[in-house]
Amino acid sequence: MTERVVTVRPGDSLAVAVKRMTELRLSALPVVDDVYHLLGIVSLIDVLRHREEGGDDTTSVGAVMNPDVLSVPPHASLGLLAHRLRTYGELRVMPVAERKVLVGVVTRSDLLRSRTRPGPLGRLVARLRGGAADPLDDLIGSGGPAPAHSGARLVREVMTADVATAQLSDTLDDVADRLVERRFTALPVVDGQGRLVGIVSEADLLGREPLSGRVEGRTVASVMTQDVVTVGPEETVAAARLLVAERGLRVVPVVGDGGLLAGVLSRSDLV
Repeated sequence: MTERVVTVRPGDSLAVAVKRMTELRLSALPVVDDVYHLLGIVSLIDVLRHREEGGDDTTSVGAVMNPDVLSVPPHASLGLLAHRLRTYGELRVMPVAERKVLVGVVTRSDLLRSRTRPGPLGRLVARLRGGAADPLDDLIGSGGPAPAHSGARLVREVMTADVATAQLSDTLDDVADRLVERRFTALPVVDGQGRLVGIVSEADLLGREPLSGRVEGRTVASVMTQDVVTVGPEETVAAARLLVAERGLRVVPVVGDGGLLAGVLSRSDLV
């Protein structure tokens, strides 16, 4: 687990939570009191839903957060943790609490990393080469703040056009390495002509028995989601926000003429 956790208080404004999540590229923040008792969790999807219902960012975090937050104790098995992350589809961050006090968090990518992470020598080489060596990097992210976008703008104006993708024949280990290295939650799957044929996520890779080990040689085609919700590049940002808020989506592929992948939208792009 990661012990250095970015949090918010229930009395903070939603604007404070949004700023922390977008600047640090986080999907959710634990909500704690002055002595770090875990009170709830607030996510980007909570923000989008609140705004779609007419709320604004002056609202307190306590009024928007989910107070029925799932957590695990530090001694919980990884099997239990992985099961909960997969069963509750919107969860990517699992708080770790001891006697109701927040002591850390574990994410889906932490589980993937535990199965793909190099040994001590490999981590030393990565550090010398300038690669990320601190697991906290995945939690706090990197890069500047995400800009706020008018709902009247078009998807093509705010989407990420330079998209990392997966192929049907890619092995699960290769894709897991790519997700951990690039700090992504999912990759669109394309055919040889660049047409979207599916999407593969952390949850897909973790599988029904996340810690039992992947079968060597299994490919993306065997685990990906084929029925993908997409948006067009000429749709409005407002329409995309509503779709994400209603469906609880994390990443939405943007598909142009002929089914060709044009880009992707994430929750942070829309916030």
